[in-house]
Amino acid sequence: MNQFKKKETSKAEGVRPKANKGKAVAYVVDVFNGNFLTRDGAIASLPFVFFITFVCLCYIGNGYYAEDTVRAINTVGAELKELKTEYIITKTDLMFNSKQSQVAKALELQGVRESVVPPKKIVVYKE
Repeated sequence: MNQFKKKETSKAEGVRPKANKGKAVAYVVDVFNGNFLTRDGAIASLPFVFFITFVCLCYIGNGYYAEDTVRAINTVGAELKELKTEYIITKTDLMFNSKQSQVAKALELQGVRESVVPPKKIVVYKE
């Protein structure tokens, strides 16, 4: 009578069909061949794929930009520390050399000495 139903029920009882594995292999082959791009669904979603690609490229570029900025900040920070140290050393030398005793020693070599006579006040009277 209906032999087709009997054959189908006998197969379903024992083992799962291997059609799913064949579909997966066929899909992978389609991807490698590029055949999946010719389907209507793939063509319709192409703008979205381009948008996602653009966003990914922007994300990668932003990462590189942030890394360069961090490097620049570290370089400027190290330079700032060096300049602060140089400023403190120069300021200390200036304070030491501007003391009265140091100025007197430096001018003594040129023949200028400190006055031992106190200054006198000159008063002018108006008539």
